[in-house]
Amino acid sequence: MPESAAKAPGEVTRGRAVAAVTALSVALFAFATVETLPVGLLPQIAHGLGVSLPSVGLLVTGYGLVVMATAVPLTAMTRRVPRRRLLAVLLGVFTAATLLCGVTPGYGILLGARILIALTHAVMWSVVASAAAGMFPERVRAKVVAALFSGSSLAQVVGVPTGTWLGQQTDWRVPFLVMSALGLVAGIIVVAGLPSASVEDNPAAVAPEPSGFRFALLVTVTALVVAGFFTFYTYVTVFLTRVAGMSSHSVGAVLAVGGVAGLMGTSVSGVLSDRNTRATMAGSVTLVTAALALLVAAGSHPTAAVTAVALLSLSLSGMITALTSRVLRIAPGNVDVASAASSAAFQAGIAGGSFLGGRLLAAHGPHCTVVAGAALAAAGFVLLLLEEPLSRRCR
Repeated sequence: MPESAAKAPGEVTRGRAVAAVTALSVALFAFATVETLPVGLLPQIAHGLGVSLPSVGLLVTGYGLVVMATAVPLTAMTRRVPRRRLLAVLLGVFTAATLLCGVTPGYGILLGARILIALTHAVMWSVVASAAAGMFPERVRAKVVAALFSGSSLAQVVGVPTGTWLGQQTDWRVPFLVMSALGLVAGIIVVAGLPSASVEDNPAAVAPEPSGFRFALLVTVTALVVAGFFTFYTYVTVFLTRVAGMSSHSVGAVLAVGGVAGLMGTSVSGVLSDRNTRATMAGSVTLVTAALALLVAAGSHPTAAVTAVALLSLSLSGMITALTSRVLRIAPGNVDVASAASSAAFQAGIAGGSFLGGRLLAAHGPHCTVVAGAALAAAGFVLLLLEEPLSRRCR
């Protein structure tokens, strides 16, 4: 963690700033865990509520669509609300809605609670980076972003697997109750730690190098690369078992390795992004493209497949940190609204990639999901390479 906090309005001390960032990271852990918990508990929720498996699947698909559609308008509506107050409300609603998920008597209430959580997610992911980074000097803000997003990375390694296991051993409602309690604790610490200053007083609220063109290109690259990633990764289990010839029992271990690699990617990207956000973003996109290309060329070999999956997790996690840091540097206008746009692009990439991968899997088999994913990522890579020449032409 950085040595000293910036002395912004409200005199945020180092200890208070570190506590606030830690609490926000815990909050992101809870959000990311709750977002995908229904995937691991699909049969238990369906049986417990007497609904079909596709209905439970809608709890995840609908969540992503709500975030994608509402991130920009909701963030724009709340752009003048002091961040301590806004984050307190968001975590309060998250806590209550997640608690409702754990005590709901029926599917309709569960779906409504999930929509409420998705609405808070849409704003949370848009404002959290600038709120945390603004408490620290500009030279270390990417490290702050990395520390912040280590919570969401850890959710994939620990939160979802542990929540799934807990729900299977007890009741599917229990993990939601635990995450609700975690959200409450995080909210209390955030309220105590964050400064009460206005949005205008946050030094990270305005980017130092605003560029509408560079930002538009960054959002486009994000959507393409994320779509490429999820065209393959949504069906990674099918690929590993059918193409790489691995047993279904070994898939969990492969994904766990990927999760650890993702944590490493977040940490390394934080260090590198403080030096050069554009180069770190380009390096992350290059690694995503290279890993998918490795799967195209040698995915039938288990060692190559495992290596590529680990590289994909490492590079995408690194890309998220670099992307957020890049938005803080080049966002045109309000940084939080720009963050909302990049978040919406990310969700669009997830939805589009998952949809495309499903169609390709059904029509042509799992190898085609990798080919298409690599092509999409390569398109994003080429576009990123053209940023400088295109930027000079647009001046």
